[in-house]
Parts: sequence; structure tokens; C-alpha cells
Amino acid sequence: MAERDYVLGTHDDEIYRLGFQHRVWRPRALDAWARARIGDGAKVIDFGAGPGFATMDLAEIVGPGGEVHAIERSRRFLDTLEAQAKARGFAQVRPHEVDVVDDPLPVSGADAAWARWIFAFLPEPKPALQKLVDALKPGGALVAHEYVDYETWKLAPRAPSFERFVDEVVANWRGSGGEPDVGRSLPAWLAEMGLRLESVRPYVDIVSKDDNVWRWPIGFFEIHIDRLLQQNRITHDVARDMREEFARVSEQPGTLMVTPLVIEIIARK
Repeated sequence: MAERDYVLGTHDDEIYRLGFQHRVWRPRALDAWARARIGDGAKVIDFGAGPGFATMDLAEIVGPGGEVHAIERSRRFLDTLEAQAKARGFAQVRPHEVDVVDDPLPVSGADAAWARWIFAFLPEPKPALQKLVDALKPGGALVAHEYVDYETWKLAPRAPSFERFVDEVVANWRGSGGEPDVGRSLPAWLAEMGLRLESVRPYVDIVSKDDNVWRWPIGFFEIHIDRLLQQNRITHDVARDMREEFARVSEQPGTLMVTPLVIEIIARK
């Protein structure tokens, strides 16, 4: 299968960004997996596994008697994932080079599935979700983190150029066929597919520049500005204003950031 790049790329900087993102969100993922009763010996699907940071944590949880099926379309990401599994001796990790939109899932009868920030990027997320639900055994759990209101991402005090940046990102995201707020649809889709919602939680943080969480969404900032420039959605002058305003406001004492609102769903088949 030829390499099929993601919107934000699969280069080294993106792998680092995804690793940092996982470290920020790891406590919440571990908590959700525990509440979903993912444990020793479980057969788990990591749906859209990326470079495998969550895959490694799941492999530790299920142990050598379990299985973690890492579903990922990027060969470069899978190379990183496989190298991590080999270095840690995780024979329970089963990588699959699969496009979740076009290809059938090569696993069934799973005890649980994990999906984070994948449905928002898919042109047809509902059929992909149905594939994942079909791969669960009766009683299996699905755990998902997705954005439910991306435009809560704001600075305080107000920064108009930053707000324009977020608006442009959302418009470009939708223009490319994705839906940043796909989390609004997931609960109804899952109920329609016969799953029972066990837990629904919102996650939003309000942090200062000194907080480690600040760096999580800011990892998108430069990437997206460059992408908006490449697609002629903004001019170089607008990009300069966005960067200068952000740098200025970030250095002001008392500035806070409100992160994009995420919905966590635990549902059971």
C-alpha cells in the first residue's frame, strides 16, 4: 500500500507532536480505559493508531495474554509503532496497514476499541464507526475522544486575529471533507447502532502559558498557519498578524487559553 499522508503529515515533527499530545491526554485515556474495564488478556482495537503511543499503553494493560490490533493507514506511522513494539518486546501488538474508510477491518470479536481524533478527519465517519462497532463482540466497549466544539479554542483576553485563525481552520477542515465537531453526532449514531452509552464527559481546560497543557493545542498553530497560506486562505500579512498577536498576548501576565472542547464517550455493545 502506498504511503497516504495525513492532513498534518507523518514527518518527524508530527510524530513528536503526537507523542506530546498523548502525554498530555494519557491520564484521561488511562482513566477511561479503566472505567471501560479494559484489562489483562483483553483483545483491543486501536482505531487510527498513528505512531502507536496509545497502542503501547494498551499493550501494557492487556499484557502478553492479550492483543492490541493497531489499525493505521500510514506506513511511516506503522514503522514507528512497530519499532516501539519490538523495542519493548510487545508481541501482543498486531499492526495492520488498513484504511478505515476503504478497507474491511481485519479483526472481529474484540473486547474493546479505542478511537481518538480520527472520525473528525474522515469524509464519511459514520460507516467507519459502524465497521468498528461490528468488530466488537457483544458486551464489548467502545471508548472515544473527539471534539464536540472546536471553536471554544480561545485566548483570554480576547485576541481577534487568533479567533480568525480558529475560524479559518474550522472552515478549511470542513472544506477538506472533515467535521471538527463530529463528537456532536457520535452519541446518537452509537445509540442507533445498538450501543448503550455508559459515560459521556466533557473535557476543556483553561490554562496559562506555564501549564504544560498550553503546548498541546499550540502544536497545531504554526502547522495550520502554514497550511492556510499554502491554500491561499490567508495572506502573508494576515499570517504575520496572527503570529505577532499570539506572541504578544502570550507574553502578557494573566493571559489564559481555553482549549477546544472534547467529548469522551464510553459505550457498550
